[in-house]
Amino acid sequence: VQLQASGGGLVQAGGSLRLSCAASGRPFSRDVIAWFRQAPGKERDFVATISRSGANTAYADSVKGRFTISRDNAKNTVYLEMDSLKPEDTAVYICASRPSILSVVWTTPGEYTNWGQGTLVTVSS
Repeated sequence: VQLQASGGGLVQAGGSLRLSCAASGRPFSRDVIAWFRQAPGKERDFVATISRSGANTAYADSVKGRFTISRDNAKNTVYLEMDSLKPEDTAVYICASRPSILSVVWTTPGEYTNWGQGTLVTVSS
């Protein structure tokens, strides 16, 4: 499956953005999907993940309560709604996937086998 992230841009602190991760090549309803982010000069950090059906989710402590991950399997798309954005949220946001027969989520980059291109989010103070 090919993944394409979109929806990034420039926003003021306190603002909102919605990122999309669109999949093509095959239905991704059997995939666990995650968002990671990477700021310049820093490691790739986990942001959020969602299980195959959407029943299970997990978030990094730094975004909990501000970001919401969801998915529409009929549209082969996962969303990341980001509210109350802070300058420290500035990064390239990247979506990743891995097929699973179980309703699980993973939070480490090494668990994911398929990566898309990123979309840049810049939050100004």
